[in-house]
Amino acid sequence: MSSALKTAVEQYIDASGGGEGVFPTPIEGLVLMRTCREVLPHHLIYKPALCIAVQGSKQVSMGSRVFDYTEMQALVVGVELPAFGRVTRASATEPYLGMTVEFDVGVMREVMEQLEAPSLSKGDSGSAVFVEELTAPLVDCLSRLVRMLATPKAIPVLHPSVMREICFWLLTGPHGDEFRKLALPNGHMQRIADAIYILRKNFSRPIRIKELAAAARMSESSFHQHFRGLMSMTPLQYQKQLRLLEARRLMVADGSNVMEAALQVGYESASQFSREYSRMFGTPPKRDAMRALRTGG
Repeated sequence: MSSALKTAVEQYIDASGGGEGVFPTPIEGLVLMRTCREVLPHHLIYKPALCIAVQGSKQVSMGSRVFDYTEMQALVVGVELPAFGRVTRASATEPYLGMTVEFDVGVMREVMEQLEAPSLSKGDSGSAVFVEELTAPLVDCLSRLVRMLATPKAIPVLHPSVMREICFWLLTGPHGDEFRKLALPNGHMQRIADAIYILRKNFSRPIRIKELAAAARMSESSFHQHFRGLMSMTPLQYQKQLRLLEARRLMVADGSNVMEAALQVGYESASQFSREYSRMFGTPPKRDAMRALRTGG
């Protein structure tokens, strides 16, 4: 099964021009990757998705937690999270092959409603991030999903059913309990996701915990406890990472200077911005932006 998935990923990448890099596909939310080199930490916002190591290994840091996953494992991300990801095992003979399949929570809920509903262990406060072993049925679904790309007219017909299959195997697999918690419409995970939506839309302005707690329909103390438990960071730390990631994008993609980027993301002090930026990215903002422009990352 694993060899079939590797072959499907490599065939699509080769048909798309080959080489190394990130390869978007006609299927929304499906992205493939190949690299022959170990890659330094890359900073981005992870959306709710399965982040799969088809071959090789990867490490992702989210807040205070570090996740390592390797061939035929997936990092499950349940809510939008700023993170640092790097490829830790790749070579010319065995390149790192990866794929990302974004979740459709609505589809997962539909599938969950058709399953016998077991009682959830430990309430509904599951983990927002964990590592999942890929089972043979799940690998088969993923292989068919990638092979589908060779027949574009099949995508709108077959893609919905394959995604339902994927949801079925996740919900009935070893971490089925955690996946059900991700999909609960009024569970703690969804409530935190509602607060994250407020943070994502308003990251450049000061936001009080009271406002976020109200969006999550929790008391302030309960919200802070659940947020930190799920995200391994505080709401303030989450907002700070959003600001700095957007500032980096502005400098690299839009050509903004350091002061312009700092002001646009909500900083009033250039020195504070530079200090926090250097702490997160390991180098001052101007130098980091120039390096990113030279290297393409």
